[in-house]
Amino acid sequence: MKKTSFIGQSAVELKKALIEKRTALREFRFGTAGSKMKNVKEGIKHKKDIARIMTELHKLK
Repeated sequence: MKKTSFIGQSAVELKKALIEKRTALREFRFGTAGSKMKNVKEGIKHKKDIARIMTELHKLK
């Protein structure tokens, strides 16, 4: 799994990426509610990316 680097991005770019990742995680959770999950690691990847983005946002403050 390749990590996406969020280091050095502006606050605006980080907030945009955060919104995209949260939307993707929400779609993953509710899209597979009635069926079996195909890729269970996808949700974990989104959570880790959200944590990385939030860490970088807190560093900028």
